[in-house]
Amino acid sequence: MLGWIITLLAIAAIAALLGFGRLSGMALSLAQLLIVVALVVLLLLALGVLAL
Repeated sequence: MLGWIITLLAIAAIAALLGFGRLSGMALSLAQLLIVVALVVLLLLALGVLAL
């Protein structure tokens, strides 16, 4: 999941530099969503609620 987040952040940065605001915003929003999901999963793993 970390690879996806880094890829999306790179896409957002490149798109922003090239002037593609909507694409940059979409990639950044998706990266933020994945960060939240990763943090929730990490919290559930730390509390022992979720066992993978």
